[in-house]
Amino acid sequence: MDQLILAIVASACLVATVLWGRSARLRLRVVKRLDATSGDSDAKTLARSDLLRNLHATVVYGVLTLVAAVEAVSDSQNADLVLALLALPIAMTVLQARNAKRDARLAQGRSQLEQRAQEVLTQEDLAPKRWAARLAPEALPEFAGFELGSAYQAGSGMLAGDFYDVFRVAPSRVAAVIGDVAGHGIEPSITAFQCKYLLRVFLRQFRDPAQAIEELNTQMSALERDEEFISVCIVVFDSEAETLRYSSAGHPAAWLVHEREVRPLRATGPLLMLDPEGKYISREIPLAVNDMLLLYTDGLAEARDGGQLFGEERIAAMMRRDPTVSPDVLCKSLLEAATDFASVPMDDDVAILAIRKH
Repeated sequence: MDQLILAIVASACLVATVLWGRSARLRLRVVKRLDATSGDSDAKTLARSDLLRNLHATVVYGVLTLVAAVEAVSDSQNADLVLALLALPIAMTVLQARNAKRDARLAQGRSQLEQRAQEVLTQEDLAPKRWAARLAPEALPEFAGFELGSAYQAGSGMLAGDFYDVFRVAPSRVAAVIGDVAGHGIEPSITAFQCKYLLRVFLRQFRDPAQAIEELNTQMSALERDEEFISVCIVVFDSEAETLRYSSAGHPAAWLVHEREVRPLRATGPLLMLDPEGKYISREIPLAVNDMLLLYTDGLAEARDGGQLFGEERIAAMMRRDPTVSPDVLCKSLLEAATDFASVPMDDDVAILAIRKH
């Protein structure tokens, strides 16, 4: 019975010997590859220490296999002699122990480097989201007499070029702005940021949104970024005069629900940066209680199912279906509908803004 148990132990130790031996062989390949290609001495040192630990385990289990096998088939005297072979892995342990402090220090240093690298990667991942939150914030300000809603979805680019903003320009006037800078990446995103905050200045300086757009066009054209074009739509709500005045520079049609009728508010001038002296006009429309305005960037209408676009008519149809829907529900429903419609991922950014007059 004892011999059977020893035979089982010998078999188990043999399996462990083989497994640790394979691991040691793989570690040896790593060491050779680092010696041939890497200048990182710390990595080489840690790899060699790892190889020695694997060799140590291989030798230990090899000796135990031999001891158990000899004990199972012969007398104990021979087993005692074989057991003396354990002096070899013990000696290896003593040699490795001398380098334990060095290996621990190197491992801690590399762990700290990896942690810092992970923190950098995390910051790089968060940066576009934080930037997008500045351009198209999820939380909108509150204005007495108005209900606001929004939705935003980033496209395939790292940084967004779509933006929207809602702010008070006078005690009785609130401005809503939406825009889209062509392209993806850092440059269009910076341009979008500039546009958003320049318009805050110009719309307080000029009562007419068309004048604000012309001034923005002049300033942005002076930057001489020929590859960039900007569409923007500005709507100024005047609660005292009960009107809205809008101007649009090549932007997709806004949609207005007025007395339960849905109508488009189309562009009143060309894209920005096409012509530094471009002219823009504004239009004034009566504003009634429960009227709602929808603004969006072209990524919404250009959601694609094969050769078919989601299109502005589907957008208008959703507004006609329930003219009393809340602005926030409308924005999120439109984004969800476009996403469901698209048969391929939506590459372009999508920004949606809705405002209802109470």
